[in-house]
Amino acid sequence: MLSARKVVLLLPPYDGAPLGPPAGLLALASPLREAGFEPRIVDAAVDPNWIQTVLSEIEDALCFGTSLLTGPMIDGAVKAAKVVRTARPELPIVFGGWHPTLLSEQTLREPYVDAVVRGQGEATFVEVCERLAEGRSLDGAAGCWWKSDNEVRKNPERATLPVEELPTPAYDLVDFDAYERVGGGRKLPYATSVGCPYACRYCTDTVFYNRRFNAYEVERAVGEVTALVRAHRIEEVALLDSNFLVNVHRARAIAQGFLDSGARFKWTFQASTDLLCRLSDEDVELLARSGVGHIGFGTESASESVLRAMDKRHQTIDDMFECARKTHRAGIRVTYNLIFGFPGETEADRDETIRVMGAIAEKYDNVTFSPNVFTPYPGIPVWPELERLGMRQPERLEAWREVSLGADLLPWLQGEERGRLDRRLEWFVLANALTKKARRARLRSTRWAARAMRRTVSWRLQKRVYSYPAELWLYGLQARLATRRSLLTGEAL
Repeated sequence: MLSARKVVLLLPPYDGAPLGPPAGLLALASPLREAGFEPRIVDAAVDPNWIQTVLSEIEDALCFGTSLLTGPMIDGAVKAAKVVRTARPELPIVFGGWHPTLLSEQTLREPYVDAVVRGQGEATFVEVCERLAEGRSLDGAAGCWWKSDNEVRKNPERATLPVEELPTPAYDLVDFDAYERVGGGRKLPYATSVGCPYACRYCTDTVFYNRRFNAYEVERAVGEVTALVRAHRIEEVALLDSNFLVNVHRARAIAQGFLDSGARFKWTFQASTDLLCRLSDEDVELLARSGVGHIGFGTESASESVLRAMDKRHQTIDDMFECARKTHRAGIRVTYNLIFGFPGETEADRDETIRVMGAIAEKYDNVTFSPNVFTPYPGIPVWPELERLGMRQPERLEAWREVSLGADLLPWLQGEERGRLDRRLEWFVLANALTKKARRARLRSTRWAARAMRRTVSWRLQKRVYSYPAELWLYGLQARLATRRSLLTGEAL
């Protein structure tokens, strides 16, 4: 029987600046400590020598675990697992998070993975560690799939616990100064809820959380956030909720609680436009007064046929305009995410999306756009249609690292058509940047120049004339054009 109680947890490298400490691993660390284990978290975002740190930590560890998403994070997770396997061949290696949950069997086929914790991991991972510490088999550990004699063993699923019953993530383990040095600010990622009731066909959330909204009570969310803000001098809180406004009464009460607490900080969240439209103008102003500086919205398309294909019938074009109006009135920045290349979308559909979004930008300068090409993540409901269109899922874990935003993966969007889309999106982003510049510039000459250039860019978009891109070159001398942005913070990716 193993006597070690140390559990090493890794968050592999990911694209972009760190949002803050790894909330998911901190959520695992808390119940591990309550069960008598010693969690050690290695975050590659702030530790440039993370491989060496992992090697040092596993010397006397009970097991090694890593949490990962589909895409480039797989590289770091695989690299670390292979190094751990070589250094300590007998040490159990556990994968968890979105990607291993959605493709557990494929993940377990790799020689460097011994077990997968599926879905909500807090209770499952504690049981896995207890069994390992006692030298017991993982057979029957609910929520865990594992490997024995190179055969995948599938234990029963574990019932999802209300998040209200789970302990507070172990934020006391975090060196916030380290994240400030790397990211330039004191930021706190925090989830007041998980899950979203909608069934968008491109979204993994519908599979992972089964469309169930699972949330903290208002008092807990307000109390924990404000206490953490004060204890760690937090400047900005990024709520990780899939759709914060699912319960608009709860959201309003949390905003009022933040305001009444006297703790002053900025906060951001993601939501759907239809839910924000259920709030009154006064409610949205309350959000702003409580510190909301940015909201991200998954608008995705302004084509009615594409929205139906995505199963986003809850969202309307009118809501997109009204959402922009309400947030503009309150002084809140927003990002509208756009997805191009969804199965069945035509160039006419893209034209309509760009036309509508351009009209929103002309009217409301608080709106920024993040246009993306559709990314086929594992497990999403639309996969049967993707396969009919020639899409093939990667057959090994490591191949999924290529599935990331902007990757050229879609068989139905290739060659000249994909090239036209990429050029069109670049000019679309430029047009909206010029619109903002024309509205906000202090010098009359700058406003005049921006309006003049905006007219030529609008003509190019309308006529699809993209040769000799002088406007792109001239604007590039002054500012960087960001095509993709974080839906949570609005920052360039």
